[in-house]
Amino acid sequence: MTPLQFITHTNERVSYTEGAQAALRGGCKWIQLRMKDASDTEFAETARQLLPHCRQLGGTLILDDRALLVREVGAQGVHLGKNDMPVAEARKLLPKGEYIIGGTANTIEDIRRLVAEGVDYIGCGPFRFTHTKSRLAPIIGVDGYKKIIDTMRRERIDIPLVAIGGITLADIKALRQVGVQAVAISGAILQAENPTAETRRFMAALDGNANQQTAINND
Repeated sequence: MTPLQFITHTNERVSYTEGAQAALRGGCKWIQLRMKDASDTEFAETARQLLPHCRQLGGTLILDDRALLVREVGAQGVHLGKNDMPVAEARKLLPKGEYIIGGTANTIEDIRRLVAEGVDYIGCGPFRFTHTKSRLAPIIGVDGYKKIIDTMRRERIDIPLVAIGGITLADIKALRQVGVQAVAISGAILQAENPTAETRRFMAALDGNANQQTAINND
């Protein structure tokens, strides 16, 4: 599991593919293509446009929700929200060991259930309020992640957990201190003046290499 995932979004400056390409150029190796309001045709076309860029820069492409399109477009897996296709149904389409399936959690109970269902990683959130997603679950915050991670350790639940939801660069240190190893980012990168440079800053913060910050350029 890579320390940084980029969740696609769009704004007045960049498209879904442009935002993902900027994150890839910044060193992000995991792209989740999220296009909630797009048709399957639009979604598949965007995935096909993005896949060569992921391959060229060593990135993994995960589709949000659209398990039926994973094989068709050549993606590496799917991320399933609470109201998406059940994990067991998705696993019939995407065998374990061949494809990645992630699941969304808000509580330790969600995590226990998803582990039992056989997901490969868990996206746990939201950290705080975010405009990039509707119908938010209860906010978790730093203390909430600490409680969840402490419980996972006590129960020997060994699965990658990715914090998500309104996370900024300033939050990384506190999240790392409570045991968060990976984060998923959307708005904080996409809304930055230079999304590629901002991705590099996130990568440096997650690596714990403060000196690397001085080497980040603005190309």
